Amino acid sequence: MTQVDIEQAGNRFLELIELALSGEEVIISRDRRPLVKLAPIRAQRQPRRFGSARGLITMTEDFDKPLEDFREYM
Repeated sequence: MTQVDIEQAGNRFLELIELALSGEEVIISRDRRPLVKLAPIRAQRQPRRFGSARGLITMTEDFDKPLEDFREYM
């Protein structure tokens, strides 16, 4: 974890951004009290598309037939 005073952060801003992008936790403080935490924005997931798994999933003709193990409960 890297903790930097707010006055120093202005001079080292690009360096601090690079540290945050590499996974380092960067805290900007004032009078030794934490104010801000720099963190990278994670890539957003692509929205799901209807029908994108078409042809990948198959069901047998008897998929809804009762299982042998459960015959006694019927």
